[in-house]
Amino acid sequence: MELFFISTILAGAFIIIPFALKTLFPYFWMDLRYVGVLVRILVSYVANRRRRPPSFALERFLEQASALSDKPFVAFGDETYTYADADRESNKIANALRSQPGYDAGVTAALFMGNEPRFLFTWLALAKLGSPVALLNYNIRSRSLLHCFNCCKAKVLVAAAELKEAVEDVLPSLMEQGVTVLLLVKSCDTPGIVSFSDKVEEAADTPLPRSIRSHVTFKSPAVYIYTSGTTGLPKAALVDQNRLLSALAVISAYGVKSNDVMYVNLPLYHTAGFLVGFLGCMETGSTLVLKRKFSASQFWDDCRKYNVTVIQYIGEVMRYLCCTPKRDTDKSHKVRLAIGNGVRAEVWKEFLSRFGNIQIFEFYASTEGNIGFLNYTGKIGAVGRVHFLHKRLFPYTLVKYDTERDEPLRDANGLCIETSKGKTGLLVSKITDITPFVGYAENEEQTERKKLRNVLKKGDLYFNTGDLMRIDKDNFIYFQDRVGDTFRWKGENVATTEVSDILSMSDCLQEANVYGVQVPGHEGRAGMSAATLKNGARFDGSKLYDHVVSYLPSYARPRFIRLQSSVEVTATFKQMKAKLVNQGFDPENIQEPLYILDDRAQSYVPLTADMYRSILSGSMKL
Repeated sequence: MELFFISTILAGAFIIIPFALKTLFPYFWMDLRYVGVLVRILVSYVANRRRRPPSFALERFLEQASALSDKPFVAFGDETYTYADADRESNKIANALRSQPGYDAGVTAALFMGNEPRFLFTWLALAKLGSPVALLNYNIRSRSLLHCFNCCKAKVLVAAAELKEAVEDVLPSLMEQGVTVLLLVKSCDTPGIVSFSDKVEEAADTPLPRSIRSHVTFKSPAVYIYTSGTTGLPKAALVDQNRLLSALAVISAYGVKSNDVMYVNLPLYHTAGFLVGFLGCMETGSTLVLKRKFSASQFWDDCRKYNVTVIQYIGEVMRYLCCTPKRDTDKSHKVRLAIGNGVRAEVWKEFLSRFGNIQIFEFYASTEGNIGFLNYTGKIGAVGRVHFLHKRLFPYTLVKYDTERDEPLRDANGLCIETSKGKTGLLVSKITDITPFVGYAENEEQTERKKLRNVLKKGDLYFNTGDLMRIDKDNFIYFQDRVGDTFRWKGENVATTEVSDILSMSDCLQEANVYGVQVPGHEGRAGMSAATLKNGARFDGSKLYDHVVSYLPSYARPRFIRLQSSVEVTATFKQMKAKLVNQGFDPENIQEPLYILDDRAQSYVPLTADMYRSILSGSMKL
């Protein structure tokens, strides 16, 4: 009887406890599974660190090339390359580099190429030679291009054929520095530029001895990935071999499997395209479908053509897809997983409603940062969830931030003030041995500016993400905005100081205060500038348009220009942005002259009330 009574109690407990947990703690089982994910990430990372001889990201590719030699690795248009093909092609490039005068194994090289298989093969070749690689944005030109090249101290530049003119613009400076310039063509008659494709064709595909890269350690630079900086020029975030290993360990938790096909249309010079796309496929042994650039009209047709199962996104990608004309085939695809960040809640909902039951794996991370979040519950709009184990391993907090002074608020003791739940605060992450901040190449000043001292106690050190976040009552964390001199538009970071400098170089503008304004129906913020005219000058929209097109990539060009008699500054002569941001670009509320960038007219033209209403309604696209 007693045994029956105990059995009845236990049976009841097995029924009641799960029900109670689900009712009182609805995310308990998801949180518990996340503990398992964190443990797997740590085990994978530690296992790789303990391997002898040391195992880096390249070794993972070589393992896959051996185990999955005949499996498709990269599909590009009508071309397909297996893992073995990629291994052989990268061997040919590496052997051609070894025989090239001016190149020594281990020196830093820069890649100036768009999305194409040779980008991947060249990176693998340089990794086999133990050379760090700077991934240059193929949109940059002139001063920015030289800056990006110089700050990583590269000795070799490998450029795509279509970028020859951009290379020639900076060639005199490169030649002065003794840089070896290799162009991916079979012949080139420009002095100072060496054709390289012909050398690759003639090179052997024999494997490279491991001894060539024996100098590589976990602290050795692996890649330089560029982020927008407040100095007006991009910053080279140094990603060392240890960071790449950490990334591979995290990527393994994203749910991508060896039989998946991933569609990558984001730039390979970006963290998302390179780490999550390229290295992610390398880590999981899956197939990468590479697109030269994003196309909303071709997106789903490509997914069907290549039987894509995993897609990458940034917030803009989701919105662009939702803005395409509806078709009967919208849900006819094999995509099961979407990995990315920056999608708004309303776009998230619309995307699922229109394109089917696709798991959205939203995450938060930055190229140089030491903190990241995974939205493992699928909570719409959130970038992650506060978890005790995650916070113990990777300490972080949200602190109150003064947006006008552009700095954290501090108490009477000089310490930062933590925000309460539901309030927006600056995300800062403690710098430790487990969560280091390596910083920026050749830019100690900017590296120091990202460090925040005396946050919770005297002497502590945190990484300043520059992102405003909010944690709700259920412990979900949401991205709110960026602070300081950078905002996002068209999926790219825009440094306001760089744009301001370019505008001030024009014939008519004296001073320019650049900031981002929210535009209904668009992700991020559109660029706007409150500017003053030079003495005796008049505003010339056509000339200004030609100027910004010549010096700035499309995403960095201000969409709106507001002319003022003077630029308002603080007592410490910092340009004031908050009031301007709040005023937006409504011509009925702004009495000063207001202009909009018109690509069809190739000019900045007056912004009318009708235009403004068309932008709000979505009939006029920016």
